[in-house]
Amino acid sequence: MRIAINARFLIQGKMEGIGWYSHELIRNLVHQHPEHEFHLIFDRPFSSDFIFDKNVRGYVLNPPARHPLLWWIWFEFSLPLLLKKIKPDIFLSPDGYCSLTTSIPQVMITHDLAFCHFPKQVPLLVRLFYTHFVPRYIKKAIHVFAVSNATKKDITEQYKTLPSKISIAYNGCREEFKPLTVEQINLTRNEISMGKPYILFVGAMHPRKNVHHLIMGFDWFKENTSSDYKLVLVGRKAWLTKEIEQAYTNSPHQSDIIFLPYLNKEKLVMVTGSAWAAAAPSYLEGFGVPVLESLFCDVPVLISDRFSLPEVAGPGGLLFNPDDPQSIGQAMMKLYHESDHSERIRLGRIHRQKFSWAQTAKNVFEKIQELTTNRSGN
Repeated sequence: MRIAINARFLIQGKMEGIGWYSHELIRNLVHQHPEHEFHLIFDRPFSSDFIFDKNVRGYVLNPPARHPLLWWIWFEFSLPLLLKKIKPDIFLSPDGYCSLTTSIPQVMITHDLAFCHFPKQVPLLVRLFYTHFVPRYIKKAIHVFAVSNATKKDITEQYKTLPSKISIAYNGCREEFKPLTVEQINLTRNEISMGKPYILFVGAMHPRKNVHHLIMGFDWFKENTSSDYKLVLVGRKAWLTKEIEQAYTNSPHQSDIIFLPYLNKEKLVMVTGSAWAAAAPSYLEGFGVPVLESLFCDVPVLISDRFSLPEVAGPGGLLFNPDDPQSIGQAMMKLYHESDHSERIRLGRIHRQKFSWAQTAKNVFEKIQELTTNRSGN
């Protein structure tokens, strides 16, 4: 079988959520199936690191697609021409886009429909593009994968898509995320939090991530305990940050709030594994990768009770109402007053077994094989 794959988000040194998802899915597919050909399509020069084995070939397809107009040109003009040359049995797109003008069967992976729920938090031109094209992409694809049951439910409700057209393809966790030694934890805390335990947030400083309520919840926690704990916020600033800046400016605990920029994988592993707890206050996550990474590091998780986060955190997670800073602070305080976290960690170890890149790749390949077999048999 010849499988073409959209690899636009594989960018050396700059990969975030969808980039890592694409990387791990493709890498596992390639290694599990050396008998098949994989044709990776990039929108700019790519690292040889992404040619994972002898059965992989890479292509650079212009224009670099980082703007709605260029997305349209890339998917509707450039891509169909290349697919005619490659003649794949199927085209797999892990970033939620596909082509409306190719006749090649397409399978796409949808991570979330956040633009439907928070349209004002998306730049106008991007919002118009998503509103017009995403429902058409979902209709055009012969099958859709969602990264969580919450996202699957959202697709079926937003676009009246048959549930049978959607399968689940969870995120896995990169193998580097694992429990740290006491020495590693102490060294990291000495470096970033003056040696103190800290609550960790990882993600873009975007409004739907609800970081301002996390800061306010941390204030409540500090005011109602005698703890010397810190709050560490890791991530790049995205579109709207006024509420975050205001919450920080108004906080009486500014000296205990630490902002860190985007971290490379090696540094993020250490910062995640050294946390006392990880917090995910978001209103909407298609999956919530930092929650899973924390579980694999044996770090307790404090999570919003919205969308996919309870699904990812499992029974060991401490839930809170993201609209209520006091609820966030109370979740922190509940964890603070627990004599130990061994039961939460035990539950996390059991729950995290559901999430495996090898299993996700297996599920995706089996569905592709089923779809191509059925089409060739018709």
